[in-house]
Amino acid sequence: MDCYCLHSAYTNQIPRIWRFSLKLTKTRVERLSLPESGQYFEWDDDLQGFGIRITPGSRSYVVQQRVNGKTRRVTIGKHGLLTAEQARKRAMKLLVEMGDNIDPNTAKRIARARAITLREVMNDYIADHSDLKPSSVQSIRKQIEGLKKPRGEHVERAISLRDWADAPLANITRDKVRARYVKMSKRSVAQANQCFRNLRALWNYARATYRASDDAPTLPDNPVAILSDANLWKKLEPKARRIPDDKIGTVWEKLTELRNDPAQTVVGKTAADIAAFLMLTGVRWSDAAELIAERVNVEKGWWHLPDPKNRIPITLPLSTTAQEILKSREIDAGYLFPARSGDSHVKDIRGVWEKLSEAAGTAISAHDLRRTFVSISGKCGIELWRTKLLMGQKVQDVAIQHYTETSDLRYLATEVQRITDWIEDESRATARGKVVSIRA
Repeated sequence: MDCYCLHSAYTNQIPRIWRFSLKLTKTRVERLSLPESGQYFEWDDDLQGFGIRITPGSRSYVVQQRVNGKTRRVTIGKHGLLTAEQARKRAMKLLVEMGDNIDPNTAKRIARARAITLREVMNDYIADHSDLKPSSVQSIRKQIEGLKKPRGEHVERAISLRDWADAPLANITRDKVRARYVKMSKRSVAQANQCFRNLRALWNYARATYRASDDAPTLPDNPVAILSDANLWKKLEPKARRIPDDKIGTVWEKLTELRNDPAQTVVGKTAADIAAFLMLTGVRWSDAAELIAERVNVEKGWWHLPDPKNRIPITLPLSTTAQEILKSREIDAGYLFPARSGDSHVKDIRGVWEKLSEAAGTAISAHDLRRTFVSISGKCGIELWRTKLLMGQKVQDVAIQHYTETSDLRYLATEVQRITDWIEDESRATARGKVVSIRA
């Protein structure tokens, strides 16, 4: 039981409460009443700085002492999980450290930061960046965790940092980064560059987030900096592959044949349709593959992308042929280009790419159709900034950004139709065995 007395040296002074020397014990701690709100402390008189914090829900042992001129309080643990004597022993150890100007809270944060793994940092980074596009999240996970191999399927191992994922982030050194980057870039410069750019971003996030104090980062400087310091980043030569001008008609003729083949399967028809749609619109694969019925108005000739790569929602015009392609899909809801299973969108049209590559005389991919779209647009005399807008690219020109409509592009319907007409003219000329001169 606590004993108190009132003392006043002079009658005109406010009385102060004095307490006899008492020691924290199990009995005394359990007699301390829990407040309805707030908190209060009781301090042990035998071990200075050792006390207990009482809140409405619990009693927790603490130590408090000045460290480097600042008062620091450290929670030891809850009463019940620890006895008073167990807490006292831990308090003695902590108080010795604090007497040597070691802040236990800082030491705990340092230990946590040095033990956190690359995978944990990645998960925290993704959770904190809720605005990341699903494709970006998938890319980060693939480069840190590697590809998982479905049972019974063969998956080529992607370039990744999978063997670093569950090791402490702090174990990644400049030398390790240099050696791994050089090795990876021999397989693929593009993948190696992207992988280490993601690692650089994760490290910067970790260094800013897991800090010992507001003015003291726990992790060292970013080890990926070695690639810049030593001028090791390898330049990726820009790709220029597209359908040759004299083969555009042949490729479109092949696509038309595939789309109209009565023996074509549903999956094959979907693959041919999306390739034709890409060629007529110049958009990214994901923009077409993820297109759903509710974002299309075929009758009025437009479609909408709420969240393209540049994060600027856009409404795009459809040429008459593109409208016919979407009408032929006969899908009232869901993905317009669904996968075989029907519960997702199409992800691979390898067979169609092989046939188109054969027709073009060179390998063709979805992105090659974007470059082809730019080339055809130029032949039609369409200004480059208009072409970029139609492809979902950001135009850097300040005047265009501030004085031109860049979200609703239905006013570019004439340009889209000119591109489609050019492609179809080339196809008709090919069918007749003639060569059409390039028009402006």
